[in-house]
Amino acid sequence: MAKSIRVLIAEDQPRARRSLRALLATLPMPLVIKEATHGSEAIDAMEAFQPDLVILDIRMPVMDGLEAMHIIKERWPDTKIIIYSMYPEYSEPAQAAGADRFIDKSDPPEKMLAELTKILSKGNRS
Repeated sequence: MAKSIRVLIAEDQPRARRSLRALLATLPMPLVIKEATHGSEAIDAMEAFQPDLVILDIRMPVMDGLEAMHIIKERWPDTKIIIYSMYPEYSEPAQAAGADRFIDKSDPPEKMLAELTKILSKGNRS
């Protein structure tokens, strides 16, 4: 049986978290999903949950996604990170800072599914 892939969703908007969770549920692989509502909570979740993939919003209270991503990449360099934002101007800074992908929230869900499939099929930990 395939090992479950651990995914952390860090997003301050409940509707967006629910949408991402529903989208992830359509993938043909076993997933365990945790949620965080801001960057600092995401760092705490990293310690306890050790996800394979983190989906980070950019603009969140307490600690934004870019700051959280810097910490995650420093402490857990093998963790894959998708920045998921409605601010396309953050695409280049996010990728320069180490994001594996940048997905605009206005993109169709199929794009997110395709990117998730690429990332998760490549390098999840066993």
